[in-house]
Amino acid sequence: MSVTTTTAIDFDVAAYLHRIGLSGAWDGARPPADLATLARIAAAHGQAIAYENLDKFTGRETHLDQASLITKIVRSRRGGGCYEQNLLLRGVLDALGYTTTLLSGRALWGRPADTPMPPRTHMLLRVELPEGPHIVDAGFGLRLTGVLALEPDTEQPTPHGLLRLQPDGSAFVLEALLGGRWMALYRFDLAESYMADFSMSNFYNTHHPDSMMVGRLLIGRADTDRRYALSGRRSTGLSLAVHHVDGPSERQALETPAAVRRALEDQFLIDLSGLPDLDRALTTLF
Repeated sequence: MSVTTTTAIDFDVAAYLHRIGLSGAWDGARPPADLATLARIAAAHGQAIAYENLDKFTGRETHLDQASLITKIVRSRRGGGCYEQNLLLRGVLDALGYTTTLLSGRALWGRPADTPMPPRTHMLLRVELPEGPHIVDAGFGLRLTGVLALEPDTEQPTPHGLLRLQPDGSAFVLEALLGGRWMALYRFDLAESYMADFSMSNFYNTHHPDSMMVGRLLIGRADTDRRYALSGRRSTGLSLAVHHVDGPSERQALETPAAVRRALEDQFLIDLSGLPDLDRALTTLF
């Protein structure tokens, strides 16, 4: 996307800023392409837009072109997976004048340490700043609401807790301090990835029977002082978790499709009007 030299905000960028609650943050002027703006956008995005796999769960295709992303996430007030959210964010950042690079990673969250290395099915962004390269990720299910300097072995505060990058050969493992323990989220390196790579893995995520996106719900959203998570499948049951930043976690079993729908609307702020077959799909989990 080319960068305009005018001072007015592009329409799609303005709509995006309105979607994440920052429409008046810069008094109608173009936000400066600096670290402070990036941090503000990352925090607001994670709180306004849920991570969700409802399209994959209901058998819909996931489209990665900018027009589809703006229609779904911005105008229809849905969420999305890592490709959708980070590609949307990249379009916004590029329009604002940032220099970004697509990176890919291997999700480690929830996997035993002795399991084989998973495929590269995650996307994150590298952003070049005067302070040095940084990492931003609007599309991880845990909802990462901070911006990380590309500095290994450094504990870095974010609005929802400490993160760090641990070196692993030529790669990095992103870890989060959760419940007093450092937990691995994903592994990535700095080799640039391309849309051709993500088009293939997007098909895998949507259709392959081994994909963790198929046949289950994976929903997440950050709030001011907590994270919400909804996950499960027929064999395990569904639960709503509330992870407080400065306190213990709470869990509640969701035992009916109506309870799941209420959580999706109330805790995750997802507009379900474009999913007329959701209730039918939810019945398969009970």
